Amino acid sequence: MKLFTLGVLLLACWLVWPASTVSAHSQLLETAPEAGARLAQSPEEIRLTFNEAVETKVGGIELLDSLSRQLKVSAIEANKDRTSIAVKPANLDEGVYTVTYRIISEDGHPVNGSYVFVVGNPPAAKDAATFDLHTQLGHAGHGSTASALTSSELILYAVRFFYYATLLLAAGVMLWKSITRFEGASLQLSKTWSLGTVRAFLFGSILYVFFHAREVMEDEPLSEWLKLLSRTSVGMAWLATVVLSLIGFLVLRGGRTVSVIWAVLLIAVESWSGHAEANNPKVLTVGLDFVHLTAAALWAGGLALLLALWIKDRKEAGRFAVRFSGGAVLSLAALVLTGVGMTLLFLPKLSYIWLTSWGVMLTIKAGLTLLVIIVGALLRMRVRRGDLPSATILRVDGVLMALIIVITSLFTYVSPLPANEPVSYHKMGAEMHVSLRVTPNVPGDNKITLKIWLPDVTGAPKSVVLRFRSEQHEDAPIDIPLEAYDDQEIEAFDGYGKYAYLASGPYIPYPGQWTAEIRVMDKNDNELVETTSFRNY
Repeated sequence: MKLFTLGVLLLACWLVWPASTVSAHSQLLETAPEAGARLAQSPEEIRLTFNEAVETKVGGIELLDSLSRQLKVSAIEANKDRTSIAVKPANLDEGVYTVTYRIISEDGHPVNGSYVFVVGNPPAAKDAATFDLHTQLGHAGHGSTASALTSSELILYAVRFFYYATLLLAAGVMLWKSITRFEGASLQLSKTWSLGTVRAFLFGSILYVFFHAREVMEDEPLSEWLKLLSRTSVGMAWLATVVLSLIGFLVLRGGRTVSVIWAVLLIAVESWSGHAEANNPKVLTVGLDFVHLTAAALWAGGLALLLALWIKDRKEAGRFAVRFSGGAVLSLAALVLTGVGMTLLFLPKLSYIWLTSWGVMLTIKAGLTLLVIIVGALLRMRVRRGDLPSATILRVDGVLMALIIVITSLFTYVSPLPANEPVSYHKMGAEMHVSLRVTPNVPGDNKITLKIWLPDVTGAPKSVVLRFRSEQHEDAPIDIPLEAYDDQEIEAFDGYGKYAYLASGPYIPYPGQWTAEIRVMDKNDNELVETTSFRNY
């Protein structure tokens, strides 16, 4: 009984022993690379140093890229006293990287967090503004903000449809004329269609350039129009398109090689002036778009010739159908493969397809393309049996072609990405007013402004912490290194003092849903906490 009583007393003494004798939890002292560091080349290792020993068998260090994808790193290595741990990454390309750590201290307490570093000079994150022609040319104030289509917008879309239809038909007919030996009635028809499509394309290209330039250069003097066409890449592409449409009449008198070169140049100029040119890597995106448009031109031009021949001479239509059905299969395969490839390059995540009208129209286009493949298979089956093309099949194929061109003329004018909007959070309260701004709110570099108003009786804050938490990695927050600055904006509240802080850097390293956590400690050690959520793409 005495031993039991003595044990109870010793346990009680241990429980009430002064807290100063208990070692503090592990704390992160140093990182390499440092938080916010901008490195010229890939680091050889990522090292974390703590104030005391940590467990190396539990937890770990993760390295995330700018899309929050986990990258491969070596197993954890520790120094002798286990106060410093490191992993070795593979050779890192230019980009924004996040180090996320979850470590168990020797006394069993978790230690976790995140920080960001940059390698090289990575390109800015994709943003919907990338595809906004007004913004590119410095005319962001133009354009209607109304949700309903205006009459001028309807005209613009009609012009775009006519332009894309004539471009594909002119280039496609030229290509088929060069790779197919037409004779007799089919030869005369191919010449007639070549001339007709070139004329139509000249008219379409002039309308296209005029209406688009008018939209972009609204209220601008004529001198600015000349600068648009002579000093901007998009303006020079438009001008080159009109020049090529004029040259097309001379090409009609040339041989097959000249026709192919003209069609290739026409498609190349169009590839360089759309969404593909605004993406990276440009060589790949523009190359895929070029193949995509070439395949579309071969299919559209060939189908138009087949329909015209079927109306004029069924036997000639049957002969050409043999060549067209084989070329159509290859064209449709190229359309599907390049379309998938460009979608993967345009969008950081496939889930973005459901967030924009661009994605909805792309889905509709994919469905129409699937129907075209089915119709093309039926046509090829008839041709291989030696039958003439079916009128119904040709009509359906023609209608599907028109619908696809309509969709293309619409969704090439729409951004593939959801639009990011700056974060602007304000909240009034008796104990504290808060204002948080994050601009432009894109993955990568942002300007972050935090303003705090505290009652005069409370005085200046003892500490202010701004922390961003990702929905994907909630237990690994990123602390924003705030610096106090002298704010000149007039935002005074009677009885309150204002305290402003600023940060700038890659503290939103990847897209997603984020929570901003604001923690303010006043002089009496009272902690005031505010949170707000925001999203970027």
